[in-house]
Amino acid sequence: MKMNTDTSNPSCLLYGPLDVRLEDRPMPVLDNPQDVIVQIAYTGVCGSDVHFWLHGGIRTYVSETQPLTMGHEASGVIYAVGSDVTTLVPGDRVAIEPGYPCRRCARCKLGRYNLCPKMKFAADPPYTHGTLTKYFKLPADFCYKIPDSMSLSDAVLMEPLAVAVHAVRLADVKLGNRVIVFGAGTVGLFCAAVAREFGASVVVSVDVLENRLHFARDFIGPIGRTAMPDLSLSSEENAERLIQTQELDEGADVVIDASGAEASVQTGVFSLRMGGTYVQAGMGKRKIEFPISEMCEREIIAKGCFRYAAGDFDLGIHLVGQGRLQLAGLVTKVFPFECAAQAWETASRGEGTKTLIEGPKC
Repeated sequence: MKMNTDTSNPSCLLYGPLDVRLEDRPMPVLDNPQDVIVQIAYTGVCGSDVHFWLHGGIRTYVSETQPLTMGHEASGVIYAVGSDVTTLVPGDRVAIEPGYPCRRCARCKLGRYNLCPKMKFAADPPYTHGTLTKYFKLPADFCYKIPDSMSLSDAVLMEPLAVAVHAVRLADVKLGNRVIVFGAGTVGLFCAAVAREFGASVVVSVDVLENRLHFARDFIGPIGRTAMPDLSLSSEENAERLIQTQELDEGADVVIDASGAEASVQTGVFSLRMGGTYVQAGMGKRKIEFPISEMCEREIIAKGCFRYAAGDFDLGIHLVGQGRLQLAGLVTKVFPFECAAQAWETASRGEGTKTLIEGPKC
C-alpha cells in the first residue's frame, strides 16, 4: 500500500472485503467547544476488525462509494482542545472510548448509553470513521488520562478491559462465586481477571488453544484454572466433564462467554448451577441453537453484553493504575501503519493475544 507523504491526515480506509487503501482524509475541525483532537499512537485489532477485513462489515457494510476508516481500540496524545475543555491539555496521554451517545434519550439518562439509538461509534458505518488515522476527533469526556506508569501501547487495552468490566458487572459476580469464562483471548482473559478482583473464589478459563490457556494460568493467578473441551463430546458431556474435573459441585455460579462459539454457548449454559447467571460477551454467528429449555427449567438468568457503559472505563483504568491487574505480555505484536492488513491477517489466524497497529508517522 502506497500513499502520498504530504497528506495532512493519513488514514486507512476499507472499501470492501480485502480492499484497504491508505489515503488522506480532512483534518478534523474543532467545531464543538467540548471536543478534542487526538494524535493516534496505537490502534488495537479486534475480532470485529477481522470480520470487516474478510467480509466488509457485520450488520452494515462498506462499499466503493462509502469506504470507512478502520479501528476503534486506540490511544494517543491530545493534539488540540476545544475552548470549553478544562480537563485536558495538549500533550496529555489518553485512552480513547471510541463511541459517544446523544446524552438525551431514556437509555442515556439511565446510564446505559451503550444502548443509545443515536450512538456514534468509531468504524461503525454509516456513522463515524475510526481511529486508524493520524488525527481523531471526539468529545473530551470520552478521553481518559492514563497513569504515568502505563505506556501508550498498553493504553489500547483499556477498551477491551472496559468490555470485560461491563460483562462482570452484568454478571453481578460476588465474593466466593465460582466463575467459568469461555474464550481466553484478550476480552476473555480480562473477564477472568476482573471476576477475580470482584471476589470470585475460582475462575476457570476454557479455550481450544493450549497456548492461550498457558498464558491464562499465569495471568489469572492462584485462583485461576484452565480447561480444554473435548471436541468429540457433546455440549452436555463437556459441561458435565468440566463440572467434575474442576470440582464445581452443582455447577458454576456465573458463566461468561467471550468466544461467541456456538458450542461454548451451549456448554456454558449446561455448566451452570440452578439459578446461575449467564452473560454473552462474545460475538459469533447472529443465529445459533440455544438450550432455552435448560435455561427455563433451571431459572438461569441470561444477559446480553454490548460494549461498555457508565463507569466501566474508569474502573478498568483504576484496576491497572492500582496494580491490581498486570498488562505485561498481552501485546504480542505491533505492525507499522502501512501494514494494517498484515495485522488483521495475524489476528485472523489467532496468533498471539493482542495485535496493535502504530499510528501514522508522517
